[in-house]
Amino acid sequence: MRRVKELVAAKDVYRAGYSGKNIRIALLDTGAVMRHPDLQGRIVAFRDFVNGKRQCYDDNGHGSHISGILCGTGAASRGALSGMAPGAQLVILKVLDQYGNGNTQDVMRALAWILQNRRQYNIRLLNFSVGFVPGAQKDEQQRLLEKIDEIWDAGIMVITAAGNNGPGRQSITVPGISRKVVTVGACDDLGNENDRMPSGYSGRGPTQCCIVKPEILAPGTKIQSVCHRTNGYIEKSGTSMAAPVVCGAMALALEKSPELTPAALKLQLYRTVKHLSEPGYEKAWGLLQVDQLIKNL
Repeated sequence: MRRVKELVAAKDVYRAGYSGKNIRIALLDTGAVMRHPDLQGRIVAFRDFVNGKRQCYDDNGHGSHISGILCGTGAASRGALSGMAPGAQLVILKVLDQYGNGNTQDVMRALAWILQNRRQYNIRLLNFSVGFVPGAQKDEQQRLLEKIDEIWDAGIMVITAAGNNGPGRQSITVPGISRKVVTVGACDDLGNENDRMPSGYSGRGPTQCCIVKPEILAPGTKIQSVCHRTNGYIEKSGTSMAAPVVCGAMALALEKSPELTPAALKLQLYRTVKHLSEPGYEKAWGLLQVDQLIKNL
């Protein structure tokens, strides 16, 4: 995470004391492990839409890894691998099973729960690193997009992953094609032949409506974060890892300016990114720059 924070220029923000305090993030994923030192005290609510269990758990590991990137305290690494917003808190919604698979019905129920409970838990952000595979039913995709837009309009900023089906055009996965949400791609997906992910894996736009996607780029390759089976860490890659980098940064921004609407914060992102000209990246707005974003608020 040190490399991640350096790439997105976040040094001054932490020196100024920002940590995402009092900001709550909903996470749709495989769950999370409360016993890991980095996540103790970070999880304020849990709902299981897969197996109906009451105690927070993660039988896959993907959600725990994302949780650590979002707001892990870094307790197991003496702070070295703390998340982007270590002072923020999580509302964990399990919609994926032990194999990382899920269905639209469970996702829709979780999204409806967020709308119903957003005020009770003061949810400001939604990290959605779950993507539909190419060829998913069009009506399912449309229903999901409508619900995601409804959440955005209710005042919850939605951060989604671009998906790992790149580098071809129009390879962004649903719900990343929504014109409202912030879609995040990986800035470091090229030339990573030694990783499990193919070079150029990050999904690319434009959408069929000719909207620039992804808007924001962040590190997503070989990210070390919480391991659900031990008290240590594990390395994972994908746009699923890039999305919480941006979402955590949004928690820092909302800590400073809690009055910002999702649209207003998205505009500030547009104004403060670092523009890239490298092939494959030039269509995005640019690379997340956290210090500049917070400075401009």
